[in-house]
Amino acid sequence: MNDFRVLKLLDRLRGVFKRAGVDYEMLRSILQVKLTMDGRRTPTVLGTQKSGQETEGSPLRVQWIYLLLGLMLILFVVPDSNYMLTMSVLFAVVMFMITTTLISDFSSVMLDLRDKNILFSKPVDRRTLNMAKSLHVLIYLVSLTLTLTAPSLVVALFKQGVLFFLIYAVEILLMDGFILVITALLYLLIMRVFDGEKLKDIINYIQIILSIGIAVGYQLVPRLFNMTDLTGSFQPVWWQYFIAPAWFAAPFEVLVGGSRGTEFTVLAVLAVIIPLILLYTYIKLMPLFERSLQKLAEQGAAGKDSGRYPRLLSELLCRDKAEAMFFRFTWAMMRNERDFKLKVYPTVGLSLVLPFIFIFNQVWSSDPAVHTESKAHLFIYLSALLLLTVVQMLRYSASYKGAWIYRTIPLPETAPVYRGMLKAALLRLMLPLFVLESAVFLWLFGARILPDLAAVMLALPLFALICFRVLPPALPFSEKYEAAKQKEFSVSGFVLIFILMGMAGLHYMFTLISPGVYIYLVILAAVNVWAWRAAFPRKGSQSGQIPTLGA
Repeated sequence: MNDFRVLKLLDRLRGVFKRAGVDYEMLRSILQVKLTMDGRRTPTVLGTQKSGQETEGSPLRVQWIYLLLGLMLILFVVPDSNYMLTMSVLFAVVMFMITTTLISDFSSVMLDLRDKNILFSKPVDRRTLNMAKSLHVLIYLVSLTLTLTAPSLVVALFKQGVLFFLIYAVEILLMDGFILVITALLYLLIMRVFDGEKLKDIINYIQIILSIGIAVGYQLVPRLFNMTDLTGSFQPVWWQYFIAPAWFAAPFEVLVGGSRGTEFTVLAVLAVIIPLILLYTYIKLMPLFERSLQKLAEQGAAGKDSGRYPRLLSELLCRDKAEAMFFRFTWAMMRNERDFKLKVYPTVGLSLVLPFIFIFNQVWSSDPAVHTESKAHLFIYLSALLLLTVVQMLRYSASYKGAWIYRTIPLPETAPVYRGMLKAALLRLMLPLFVLESAVFLWLFGARILPDLAAVMLALPLFALICFRVLPPALPFSEKYEAAKQKEFSVSGFVLIFILMGMAGLHYMFTLISPGVYIYLVILAAVNVWAWRAAFPRKGSQSGQIPTLGA
């Protein structure tokens, strides 16, 4: 196996791990195996790729997006003054990106129980195993963070000097540790309170709350400052001591900017002390975390959902028995597949709050334009970003080996499979989210937007169909999750976002004429009927053949 560079770096901390009660040699061996297996991940999402192309396991599939976003952070390290403003915003952006990545992509790794089946039969103590799991996640978080911050780090070295660069680099590590430990301790708190199946559901709901909290907290950072003038002067208030980006910005103001105020000193101390205290606490609680994690293996009582509701919906909305069967199958899998919920539910939280982020300033300032002729309600289109993730994730399952059933059942075409799958996703996940957001938008903008909401509701199934056609086709729950460890957000993702923006822009153009929204409603209804029939033709079409199953 490869002797990875990160393992050589950890060798220098051998004494620290031993003093923490960790078997370092065993820890190193476990990490070496994990990192080696990550490098051998089978590309199942783009199984039709030609040799020589990037594989799904390559971090370049997602890291080039972070590198592109990181170029924008250069703007915050160029100014030679007001470090509290610039670095608070920078760390708010970075913490938002890394926390959402951790919640959506790495929670399933943190809560993984498969290691115990192999390693607990060997002389491996729980603390060592849990530390290996945490370091495994932290290595990839640091990798993503460095990719995101690398451009600004390089510019900071030449523009601001060595001291600024060193502070920035150290605080990146402290920030990643802070994010990882806070998430782990929150999961530990949940696991101590709840048991079995109920715990699994609660963790999913907490992911939604975390996503919403991070997105809303991101909006609080600019309000740390008085922006009535262009200086963005820092105004000390007691609640600012609970805003983590302000902690990480303070050392720059103290050590580089030369500020000596008490509030800056306290915030700078918090940037170092809080992550270290949390890390020490987490190390001490690791055995408790591992014991509590066993609750995820417990089988609680079955839910109260008897299947009557999805059966009724399938009879009302599906063309034939095959489509109704796959509607109920997809509905049940979305309800019971824990890994699916671990990856999709954070996006539910972001999609719930994202439309309101763009009208937040107007609502905050009680702008009367919100209630009169504003077209800001069209930001509700952003909730449809949930469909991009859902349609992509419907191909994965922890029980993907059961996909052989597609070859044994008398199913001459895939059209009923895909129709039932998309309808179930729209009704179970997208419709409740849209109804909730519509209620809030009606409260904000009044009944005048009802025709617009009706148009958006007709646009959702059309966008779901577009997502399905743009993304590589795959039968529902037929591929393994290793391909989804890091989000597939390639050119297809950008294309779909631009298509969604185009749909919102077209809607806006129709609102500029008097009966335009009603014309748009009729057009959307007609296009939906045509598009769904064209996308899922009847028997005899070559496109209806069952595709080759993933690995």
